[in-house]
Amino acid sequence: MADREPNALPCATDESRSTAPAFMDLEVPDYAYMFGFLQADGHLSKGTGQKGRVSVELSARDVGILREFQRLTPYNSSIIGRTRTTNFAASHESSIWTLCALEARTKLNELGLPYGRKSENIAPPRVPFSQRDYLRGVIDADGSVGYTSKGLPFVSLTTASTYIADYLSTYATEVTGAERILKRNARDNIYNIMYSMEAGQSLAAHLYYPSCLALERKRAAANSLADWARPPGMRAAYTQRRWTENEDRILLEHAGPTAAAQALDRTPQSCSLRLWRLRNGMIPLPRDGE
Repeated sequence: MADREPNALPCATDESRSTAPAFMDLEVPDYAYMFGFLQADGHLSKGTGQKGRVSVELSARDVGILREFQRLTPYNSSIIGRTRTTNFAASHESSIWTLCALEARTKLNELGLPYGRKSENIAPPRVPFSQRDYLRGVIDADGSVGYTSKGLPFVSLTTASTYIADYLSTYATEVTGAERILKRNARDNIYNIMYSMEAGQSLAAHLYYPSCLALERKRAAANSLADWARPPGMRAAYTQRRWTENEDRILLEHAGPTAAAQALDRTPQSCSLRLWRLRNGMIPLPRDGE
């Protein structure tokens, strides 16, 4: 039988269940993080009948986060070790967390964790959720935090999902003011979204707040970004102009982004991105002028 973490939440059948947060209540920061991580790096599979499992395999150095998942899960789950040969190492040690309970799998699937291959299909939850914790889970699983080869701080995400790419871009713009034009790369057909220097610092500080649930190595990397200062002589950072409701109204009234750019004293690229987000419901439409 699968083992449970000694400090795990009560089993789903325990009478004390009512006193604990509901499993995968995404307004609870730890569950929002866990769900984002599972969407990006977990695997939900079906077996015969009602059999199936959700699993995550990580490098053995990251087993701590799997123990946290086990603690947060009020169902029996297991963590096992594995050693195998990979393209990068003759002997790679990993840890695998596995959960088989049908009730848990059903809940995860309903929230947006698809069965089978999922990289292009995952999307932010459609229920209320803790947004920065969810994004930190996605970035811990499929992103990077640290310094470039030139010593510049950065936060980045690699994803095949247009929904996730757009959500990060929109959210990060609100936090940092930095806008990104989303485009899949030619080689892998995926999105590589990166925030560097002050934007990277701001995003890392926002996502990796004190005592949050996170991979320890990425938390340490995020904390280290605060030590960076723009070197003397480096061109000053560009300060992004925030869009106003009146500007959105003007943008929608014009025939296209080029004409709107002249009226708003903005670049056609910026107007085009903003217009696309307005028309696709990524940001709210402006209220009618009084």
